[in-house]
Amino acid sequence: MTTLVPPLRWATPDDADALVRLINYAGEGLPVYLWQGMAENGETALDVGRRRALRETGSFSYRNALMYDAADGVVASLMGYVLPDAPEPIDYDTMPAMFVPLQELENAAPGTWYVNVLAAEPAHRGRGYGSSLLSAAEDVARDLGKTGMSIIASDGNPGARRLYERFGYRHVDSRPMIKEHWENPGRNWVLLTKTI
Repeated sequence: MTTLVPPLRWATPDDADALVRLINYAGEGLPVYLWQGMAENGETALDVGRRRALRETGSFSYRNALMYDAADGVVASLMGYVLPDAPEPIDYDTMPAMFVPLQELENAAPGTWYVNVLAAEPAHRGRGYGSSLLSAAEDVARDLGKTGMSIIASDGNPGARRLYERFGYRHVDSRPMIKEHWENPGRNWVLLTKTI
């Protein structure tokens, strides 16, 4: 595992609440929208997110998260993992339509280290935390022998796109969003990649 230098560190189970909050910021409310549909036995959407963040395995796990600490606690996070070299075909009959464009774009970046979540607390944005986390993610990817990075962003979030493009990511593909009842100003998911 890549050694991180404070204020960066790997997440622990104690970070579950911060991860849920930051993941929902990064996803512009999509995570809470999805978690509502996964709630069981009186759980809230945030309970579902917390349960999923606490998993020991799977892509959505605290084990795949980098944290940025400041004097007042966690202020930013990045969650990522390696995409398969040979993605499994999409089963269009069973995959929820909302996920299809996202999965198609992930499949277009095989073998890359995928930045699934990058977010900072609103009061801490614009301070370089995202850049620090992206740099650390590249170190993680290199340590795993990867030569490419990927990320999917909404075209309705130009600030995030500017950050990624400043960091060397380039637009390589896009797909129209399928929103169901999720409200978001974006129209398309955009795949950006970078060679490292």
